[in-house]
Amino acid sequence: MVLAGDHTAGNVDDIIKTRLIKFMIKDKKGIRKCLLRLFLQTKSYTTSEIYEHMVKQGFDVSYRGIYALVGQMHSRLGILRIYLTREHRIYSLKENCGNIVEMVLSTG
Repeated sequence: MVLAGDHTAGNVDDIIKTRLIKFMIKDKKGIRKCLLRLFLQTKSYTTSEIYEHMVKQGFDVSYRGIYALVGQMHSRLGILRIYLTREHRIYSLKENCGNIVEMVLSTG
């Protein structure tokens, strides 16, 4: 992962951890926590699959809301990898981010 500036691997982990903590503070209904746990299953998901999972978990969410949340996780947090196909965007958790996500989820 490359972030602006000259950062070591440990420093980048700290930056991601700080961003994740701020991201989780805004999680009033548990949607973000559920979404992060889904990505910890080390699978790849389309936005439709994520949306269906969240609805099955009982969350009252819109497809566009999930799309925006996943986009935020990809662009602002930098923890998701995106694969573009002709028909879909497929998201997965970056390998080096799993431990950080687990640590943040266990403390919150």
